Amino acid sequence: MDPRHHPLPEDLRAVAQTLLQRPLGSHKYEFGRVLVVGGSRPMAGAPSLAGMAALRGGAGVVEVGVPMSIAPVVAGFNPALIVHGLPEDGLGCFDAAATDALLDLAQRADVVVCGPGLGHGPALTGLVRALWRDFPRLLVLDADGLNVLATLPRSERQAPAGSRVLTPHAGEFSRLTGQNGIDRAQAEAAAVAYAAEWDAVVLLKGHRSLVTDGIRTAHNPSGGPGLATAGSGDVLSGLIAALAAQGLPPYEATRFGAWLHGMAGDLACEALSAPGMTAGDVLDALPAAWKTLEA
Repeated sequence: MDPRHHPLPEDLRAVAQTLLQRPLGSHKYEFGRVLVVGGSRPMAGAPSLAGMAALRGGAGVVEVGVPMSIAPVVAGFNPALIVHGLPEDGLGCFDAAATDALLDLAQRADVVVCGPGLGHGPALTGLVRALWRDFPRLLVLDADGLNVLATLPRSERQAPAGSRVLTPHAGEFSRLTGQNGIDRAQAEAAAVAYAAEWDAVVLLKGHRSLVTDGIRTAHNPSGGPGLATAGSGDVLSGLIAALAAQGLPPYEATRFGAWLHGMAGDLACEALSAPGMTAGDVLDALPAAWKTLEA
């Protein structure tokens, strides 16, 4: 895949080169710490994919907080992940007792990703509310994290302590806004308004995904139908978190993450075909996507 077919936007090229050219004396703590919060008994793969994408995105340290029963599965995904098994309920989701432990872990993270595989347990509202309201740095909210956010009263969504990135697909965005039956153009206009109202960056996923902070907007030029596979969004959220942990502002990290994710998808699709791809193939193609930027 020639990167000229889906070029990185001009204003992000210097950013990309800065991330590629690491000093010889670098150490891992210079490249940020990401915490992924998610997982449930049926969905151990989602936080694993997000965590590995954060590593492939260049984060120096990646921790993953998951329910106790799936911790061995997540740890087995890759030995570079630091995995914390925490209390769970009878459904295999986080129990209320896990919230304080997760908030403690979050205190040493530069970026938190919340949502991949989180499930629908009764304690999750308190967890998402606490992270949304109190985490003082960047929170990337995806998947079930967005679904929980949609249930919170407006008063509990106001004035979060830090920056927020939301990565909904069309269905999740409908739940967030309560707007159903709108077309893509209407959804994009609503995403701009939503980002402005909540002082957040919104990545509205789909063909040529929209990224907006309520003032600036951009459509991502990379990616194709091969990304329409379970777990692809988990890779994207982990990748955005890694770029932000290395110092990119939320809007730029989201745009660059969307491009890099799409380029990896294009490379995997070229090698494997769209029907034959999985999210793991997107993850595996991320190093080659980075390499296209060296050309």
